[in-house]
Amino acid sequence: MTKPVRRIIHIDMDAFYASVEQRDAPELRGRPVAVGRSQERGVVAAASYEARKFGVRSAMPSVVAQRKCPELIFVPPRFEVYRAVSAQIHAVFARYTPLIQPLSLDEAYLDVTDPLLPRPSATAIAQEIRAAIHAETGLTASAGVSYNKFLAKLASDYRKPNGQFVIPPGAGEAFVADLPVSSFHGIGPATAARMNALGIYTGADLRTQTLDLLVRHFGKAATFYYGIARGEDPRPVEPHRPRKSIGKETTYERDLRRDDELYPALTTLAQSVWHACTKRHTSGRTVTLKLRYVNFQQLTRSHSFTDPIPSATALEETAHFLLHPLLPLSRPVRLLGITVSSLTSTEESPATEQLSLLSHL
Repeated sequence: MTKPVRRIIHIDMDAFYASVEQRDAPELRGRPVAVGRSQERGVVAAASYEARKFGVRSAMPSVVAQRKCPELIFVPPRFEVYRAVSAQIHAVFARYTPLIQPLSLDEAYLDVTDPLLPRPSATAIAQEIRAAIHAETGLTASAGVSYNKFLAKLASDYRKPNGQFVIPPGAGEAFVADLPVSSFHGIGPATAARMNALGIYTGADLRTQTLDLLVRHFGKAATFYYGIARGEDPRPVEPHRPRKSIGKETTYERDLRRDDELYPALTTLAQSVWHACTKRHTSGRTVTLKLRYVNFQQLTRSHSFTDPIPSATALEETAHFLLHPLLPLSRPVRLLGITVSSLTSTEESPATEQLSLLSHL
């Protein structure tokens, strides 16, 4: 029996954080807005479309954003508000399908192959969802509709903002043929550069490569790349996709230069990460330390254990252990981060306190 063609929608809110701020403060409408802090060490969390015209982008240092757009208005983030609005949006999704895979507060995949409400097409459902979001939140969303997740994600970018695009069955391979591989979701800048070095610039170029060649150069990801070049993506929408990591990072107002500044900063981060782990009843076997120097050079160091990290103290000790070989510092540090990954539920297999993990390092 032939499987039915899947009907996938990707919903992406338009400049979500900035749009919420413009909605709630009418004087900001039509003006270039950046959500973030304007101080020297600030970073843009989101930018309105008016700001994007000047080249302002998320994750850009605030000083660079201000230079690109002198009229830029900074507003501090209000994540509790964004989470509340996101809950409203997800409640709209849930009227149509239980198969919802959130990617962030402002975007999600929906599988509407068997919708809860009888509608003639996924296109009609996407239109209804976008209209409901606008009516109930005052915000606009863009949608991509297709027969797999990869194509639906591509399609949602095609008519932004406040637009909708459909890639019908059978049209995927032709659609991706002329697109640069750097625009493919799942191919980051570093991978795109490696592909370019091999003469792979477009979807059509990628399609001419053998699976063996892609495996040699890209390992496990090769099968995914081979498929998307042909408009294929078998990944299901995963409503309860397990979280892969828990982490926190901080950019400091003042550069950290000495050991007696770095170690307390790591202790604070470790306590914050452990608090997030305990709230979710989880821990992990891998700890990663992230360090960014004042010149933006970035280093990561990781260590994995046989058993999950049992306590905040153990997490702190591991972070200190990872930092130690990097001392003395070659230059000041502007950012530190700690991430715990290879997660497992502590409810299913409670961790027991160990005297010290350093003996296992």
